[in-house]
Amino acid sequence: MNSSWSRIFTKNKKTVEYVDLELDSISKELSTDVNINIKNIKQALGNSSDLTLREFKLGKPFSKKVATLYINGLADKQIMGSFIIERLMDDINIAENEKIPPSEQIGIYIKEHLLAITHVVEVKDWKKLFLLLLSGQTIILIDECNQAIACAAQGGELRSISEPLSEPSVRGPRDSFTESLITNTSLIRSRIKTPDLWLETREIGDITQTEIGIMYINGIVNNKLLQEVRERLDKIKVDDVFGSSTIEEWISDKMATPWPTMFVTERPDVVAGNLLEGRVVIFVNGTPNPLILPATWIQFFQTAEDYYLRWSIVGFLRLIRILSFMITLLGPSLFIAFLSFHQELIPTPLLINLAAQRQNVPFPVIIEALLMEFTFEVLREAGVRMPRPVGQAVSIVGALVLGDAAVSAGIVSSAMVIVVAATAIASFTIPHYAMTDATRLLRFSFMILAATYGLFGIGIGVIVLVAHTCSLRSFGIPYLAPFSPIIIADLKDTIIRLPLPFMTKRPRLINKGNANRVEGTADLGPTERKEKKANNKPKSDTNET
Repeated sequence: MNSSWSRIFTKNKKTVEYVDLELDSISKELSTDVNINIKNIKQALGNSSDLTLREFKLGKPFSKKVATLYINGLADKQIMGSFIIERLMDDINIAENEKIPPSEQIGIYIKEHLLAITHVVEVKDWKKLFLLLLSGQTIILIDECNQAIACAAQGGELRSISEPLSEPSVRGPRDSFTESLITNTSLIRSRIKTPDLWLETREIGDITQTEIGIMYINGIVNNKLLQEVRERLDKIKVDDVFGSSTIEEWISDKMATPWPTMFVTERPDVVAGNLLEGRVVIFVNGTPNPLILPATWIQFFQTAEDYYLRWSIVGFLRLIRILSFMITLLGPSLFIAFLSFHQELIPTPLLINLAAQRQNVPFPVIIEALLMEFTFEVLREAGVRMPRPVGQAVSIVGALVLGDAAVSAGIVSSAMVIVVAATAIASFTIPHYAMTDATRLLRFSFMILAATYGLFGIGIGVIVLVAHTCSLRSFGIPYLAPFSPIIIADLKDTIIRLPLPFMTKRPRLINKGNANRVEGTADLGPTERKEKKANNKPKSDTNET
């Protein structure tokens, strides 16, 4: 917190003195004078206009001065009026055999007898009071009582649950996360109804005090992984945390890599599936994209729809995604290498056709390719940043007009336009945007290597990239698992997904707890499982007769 607003006041006789205090002094207790406490809060918040104050008298027999404070827009005014202010202003009937509590215990009496709110906490220090007030809770101050009461009456405008934009699917649920941490965790609770689904919360960011949620399934999660996540989060010492991307950069294993080492999604069903595999999910209040860790390379080519379609169709679709990834990464570089160094590998009729197209092109093939790729990236970025109706028109019309004009002017060849367009279309089949961005970035490096050394340069680049990818780890898990190291049991859900009855084990490297998905299959081999299935098969009515 900033010490500039850490201002505590002391009362000297009839005058109020304002004393600037350091950060450590903000934990001092509240005053028994409600007026001093109100002035403290107003001064600390710079007399902000969104701080709403309501002063009134507590109902008989107390008749003490009470003040409620909340931030306008963060609290629900209907709850405030019906369940807090109205209850406090009504007269209180105390039984004859019950004593009127002293002034210092009025807060406890109000908490236990008057407030019809689900969550009520006592506050005795300034630091906790400001944290709860700025989180949307309502603060109740009572005269002659040195403690406040915080009521959970949060409200305000929140975005409703809608369909996922970046991860659409034909089959499967259509809900997605929002910016509310409570809403996001409830979407997971509705899918995984077990008491072993645990949630830990903490605040990160000295000024923003952003609420972070760590969710996992106890008994399935790897305890060493969970402890590592806690330690890395505790080491984050920054002023502001505005989204999951901030957390991702602070706790990543390695920054000098183009590959994403944490999985980001906006679909609750994807998070639920990863929790059941033993992974840990980090929710950040204010962002609809939680972090799933650890992440593996093959995970970025899997979609939620893969588990709602037949396994044979899923295998075909995943092969298309992997092939499209290879085209996106190496397509332009291979075209450059063939035309610049290895013309003998091109069929003669095609080579003559390509040479005729390039006869009037004034640039080398690498400049031509870089020019077209850069133009397409500009169009892509313009389509994303502009309003949606205008952005789509700019992307489509701009590509058609510029491509046709460039070919007609002799700046680029028709074959280069086809290669760049095919590469762009292939990049759209990669399901997750983070992997698409990494592939786009690496494509330019391979184009330069191809223009310099031909296929030899591409081969060296592939070797270096594979070696680098093999060296990566995500919270101790090899990034290329289960391919490197090879784990036969975990290959059932990689490039090809086998039918669900065959996937009876959770990923071995990720899960260190309960590794069995199906009850009673821990020590059974394929033959025993087949016999058990045959024995459990219900008999027909004819056989019973």
